Amino acid sequence: MLRSVKELEGYTVSATDGEVGKTVDVLVDDDRWTVRYLIVEAGGSLFSSGQRVLISPVSFRKLDWSARRFDLSLTKEKIKNSPSIDVDQPVSRQHEHDYFSYYGYPLYWGFGGVWGMGAYPQYLSGEPLQATLDRASESGDQHLRSARELRGYHIQGSDDSIGHVEDLLVDDESWQVRYLSIATSNWWFGKNVLVAPQWSTRVSWADKKVFLNLARQTIKNSPEWTSRTPVDRDYEIRLHQHYGQEPYWAPSSRAAPIAAAASHQETMPKR
Repeated sequence: MLRSVKELEGYTVSATDGEVGKTVDVLVDDDRWTVRYLIVEAGGSLFSSGQRVLISPVSFRKLDWSARRFDLSLTKEKIKNSPSIDVDQPVSRQHEHDYFSYYGYPLYWGFGGVWGMGAYPQYLSGEPLQATLDRASESGDQHLRSARELRGYHIQGSDDSIGHVEDLLVDDESWQVRYLSIATSNWWFGKNVLVAPQWSTRVSWADKKVFLNLARQTIKNSPEWTSRTPVDRDYEIRLHQHYGQEPYWAPSSRAAPIAAAASHQETMPKR
């Protein structure tokens, strides 16, 4: 099921021995368009005032969407002693090395799958952590972006501006960002449309723009979407057909990113 990233804010995050705090944001990687971390504002006597911690979906034990609650397979003490990371600054690959090494999680980068050796954020035993660290060291830094930062970015079509990013819709199993919700109210009053971030040609973080190789009129004529409308498979089929894009759930689409990532990994210079 697809979930609004904006609506994930305010979820209760609980450790095995009590509540940790509330979600305030998420970090999305700008390569695989996947939510890598929740940013949680911790509370209670165990944590420093205003302390924010990163929580990886790998640590999820139970997700209760109706209660707006994420239960973790971690203790509060474990979270409290995790490597210090300034969540208001770009999170470097070295910080992620420290984070995953501390928790003993397999790394998600340096492999073809969205979550390392798998398609979902789960602990996959087998390959020693050091082996994944050695392999991942061949990859350059990959900056993680705040979803709050992304909201408000302008959308630049192939011929004109279109609107701005209002929200991100994420798959609640793989945590991949499937769509950007684009508000076009400056041109077409009240209309929101969806585009997949994978259809973008580039993102200019300096200019706060997402560039699409799609004409403004094409986007204007796409199937309208509102937050009250579920994104079911029938809607997705119409959306992909309108844009002439192969569905992400097609076998060839699932294989292509893996092959592309493997090719990219082979050409990355060693650092």
